[in-house]
Amino acid sequence: MSYTVLFSEMPDDARLWIYPADRPLSRDDEAALQGALGDFFEDWASHGRRVRGVAHIVEGRFLLVAATLDGDISGCGIDASVHAVEAAGQAAGVGWLSPLTVFFRDGEGNVAVAPRPVFRKRVRGGEVTAETMVYDPSITTVGELRAGAFVKTAGASWHGRVFRIPDLDPSLS
Repeated sequence: MSYTVLFSEMPDDARLWIYPADRPLSRDDEAALQGALGDFFEDWASHGRRVRGVAHIVEGRFLLVAATLDGDISGCGIDASVHAVEAAGQAAGVGWLSPLTVFFRDGEGNVAVAPRPVFRKRVRGGEVTAETMVYDPSITTVGELRAGAFVKTAGASWHGRVFRIPDLDPSLS
C-alpha cells in the first residue's frame, strides 16, 4: 500500500499518532471507529482553537490519526484525542497495543505481532531477516509516513540495529 495518498489534506508537519489494534479489524470495526472519531473531530479543540483531525485505518490493524492546528496542539488537546480513541476502541471491542510491541509481515504477508523477546527469537531462528517488512508506530508526522518511515525492511529500520538482524549476503544481491 502506498501511504503517500493518505492525509492528502494535511501538511507534512501534521502530527501523527498510530494506534495498533490488538486484533485484526473487520469492516464493521473500521466503520465504528471511523464514525466515533468523525464525531470527535467535529468538535476537537485545543485551548479554544479548532483542531483539524483525520483518521485512516491501514492494513486492517493500524489506526492512524493526523491533526493540524495553527500552532502546537496542547497536552489537553492530545489527551482529548487519546480518550476519544480509547472510547471508540472500547465501544467497538478493540484494544490498543503498546508501540513497544513489534509489528511485521509474516511469511504469508499478514501483519504479525510479537513481544520483543519473541521477535528476537525469530531473528535468531532466521524467521525474520533484513528483508522482512516491519512497521514503526513511533513515527510522529504525516511527512514521515509519506517518506516511507512507517513500513520498511527490517534491515533499513531501527529493528535491524536493535535486534542485530544480519544483512543479506552481498553475493546474493
